[in-house]
Amino acid sequence: MAGDLRRETLPDGAGAAGTRPGAEPRPAGTPRIVGIVWGLLILNTLGSAGAKTIVPLPRSLIQMVTMGALVAAFTLALAVNLRLSIRPSAFVFLLTLLLIPSVISSANLESGFGALFRCARLALFIGTLWLLSRWWDGGLTFVRHHIRMYLAVLASVAAGLVASPGAALPDLYGGRLVGALWPLTPPQIGQYAAVITGLTVLLLLGRRTDRTSAAVVIVPSLVLLALTHTRTATLGLLIGLALAIGSLVLTSAAARRFFAWAVLCVTVAAVGFASALQTWFLRGQSQENFSSLTGRAKVWHALLAAPRTTTEYLFGAGLGDKSFGGLPIDNSWLAVYNEQGMTGVALVAAIIVVLGGVALLRPPSLSRACAIFLISYCAIASYTEAGLGDASPYLLHLAVAASLLAAPAATAPLSTPEVPRRRVPRWTRRSEVS
Repeated sequence: MAGDLRRETLPDGAGAAGTRPGAEPRPAGTPRIVGIVWGLLILNTLGSAGAKTIVPLPRSLIQMVTMGALVAAFTLALAVNLRLSIRPSAFVFLLTLLLIPSVISSANLESGFGALFRCARLALFIGTLWLLSRWWDGGLTFVRHHIRMYLAVLASVAAGLVASPGAALPDLYGGRLVGALWPLTPPQIGQYAAVITGLTVLLLLGRRTDRTSAAVVIVPSLVLLALTHTRTATLGLLIGLALAIGSLVLTSAAARRFFAWAVLCVTVAAVGFASALQTWFLRGQSQENFSSLTGRAKVWHALLAAPRTTTEYLFGAGLGDKSFGGLPIDNSWLAVYNEQGMTGVALVAAIIVVLGGVALLRPPSLSRACAIFLISYCAIASYTEAGLGDASPYLLHLAVAASLLAAPAATAPLSTPEVPRRRVPRWTRRSEVS
């Protein structure tokens, strides 16, 4: 976005050292390098499998770029936080605990040496989040980084659509929008578009950006979302925004007006464009295919019916490519159950419950509303998308929510140098008395 999404600074030059003699240095603002680290984490989670691109990119090259981005992110985060200053975070702590069943199950090598490699990647990912937690203070800094970076990803998708419409809307995906410059699938593009649209709407309601800047993000993102025909992302956007704006209704007149207009527009659209919406929603699928969630239900039933040992039941079969029998699982809970067992499922559930519980206990605010939107979106998408148990965009969304729910860091008070008392001779005090 434009200037309104720039890094916020504290008033009165906070973030700089005190100018008075003997004054304590004021807390520094978030370094610019943190935004670069966040962008590298997003690059790492873009994945290496997807549609055919205009210029063929070898998968090995893409994996080298994404893994190199993670190593660079950890290195830069360590360089900017050499003192290893971290903030307590239940979210990152639970993610760290998730490494335990991941390593235990992957050590059996049922999924090959790739499982141990994925464990190392997850450990590096979590370590980077620990290093960044120093700057989690309940502000909107990471929301703005999130919007900027995913807007850049969507810009590459739009550029691919303009350069080669045939490659961006291939018949292989039923004419749905894919990444023609970088291999991105329709669900990925829909997810990114929905998340930054929802966050930008909330920033607009909170008067943290202007209408022009918001339109630059919202309008293209909604167009790309519509071209992906992604139902999960659309429902996640609508339900997540409804919950987030609902949390602001009692304290924000702008939220009440937007909510009323949104209900009116949705009602009119449901009545006047019911047929077109149904056609878009079904994507030309039969009723049977739609009821089985595009074949997902068959994979889920087979996964649950497969025999498992006690170790596999508790700790899973090791980190893999989120597939079963050569078919994608497309469900975060079943993917975690397959790879990290019931222990992993319990830890992922704890992450959602803890973040949701903290969000409900916070007083109404824009930061709380953004966190509710992100948590709600991830919870809804977890039913038809995998990713909550491994390094993924969903964990980055939840990390942003955790940063929004963190308590503001205590500000060190400015100290005034002690002025030594001037000694007054006794004869002077006697003369004054007389």
